[in-house]
Amino acid sequence: MKEIHEFVIRERHQHGASYFSLLLAHGGTMQTVLPGQFVEVQVPGIRDVMLRRPISVHDVDSEGGTLSLLIQIVGHGTRRLSELQIGDRLNLVYPLGHGFSTDLPSGSRALLVGGGAGIAPLLHLSKVLRARGVDSTILLGGRTADLIPVREAFLPYGNLLLATDDGSLGHKGLVISHPDFAKQYDMIYTCGPTPMMKAVARSAAERGIRCEVSLENMMACGVGACLCCVTDTDQGHRCVCKDGPVFDISSMKKWYQC
Repeated sequence: MKEIHEFVIRERHQHGASYFSLLLAHGGTMQTVLPGQFVEVQVPGIRDVMLRRPISVHDVDSEGGTLSLLIQIVGHGTRRLSELQIGDRLNLVYPLGHGFSTDLPSGSRALLVGGGAGIAPLLHLSKVLRARGVDSTILLGGRTADLIPVREAFLPYGNLLLATDDGSLGHKGLVISHPDFAKQYDMIYTCGPTPMMKAVARSAAERGIRCEVSLENMMACGVGACLCCVTDTDQGHRCVCKDGPVFDISSMKKWYQC
């Protein structure tokens, strides 16, 4: 069930020039948030930013009643969010969307591939998989080292691998050129730039590996009413906000083969 609730900013951290994270306290009994789900954030204090901003949930502490958001500064709304301070309030609609499948048997091998802001939902996913006994390899990429934020947070939850276009950190090249990408896995999850996700999906399909992608289409309502985030699938047009953002590539050939 979706809920509209005001969270209080408990912590705020800057990660280089492009990213920041917020730890938000619910102040009551918080609903379950699954890996890959997102929130719609109301941007406070700016009259010309009318629409809420869809933000992936980065981490969740259900017992502590907190959730974390990792946000990239890309425009007027996210810049305003980056100016908020501890004690400020944020109005959220949550939890939204269809998340990642996490019902892998213990001992399964999973590959999590993230790039840019697509790194955000993979932390919560990696924690849940670790708790299920899944052996995860976490492959994060960016143009430079500065564009792979919060990478240390993944260390307790799997084998962390890094790739940068300029070679400033980890493997030099794209994530799909990393030697460990070609290994055999039971499941691949990916979120990030569309060209990266399509390349990952094509490789997974060729190798017969189940794969889920988390799309980052532009959204407005977040509940499937406005139809601005529609994507074409083998089963017809689907709303990324309601039917996704996570899709199994078995229904996405029209998307990743184009």
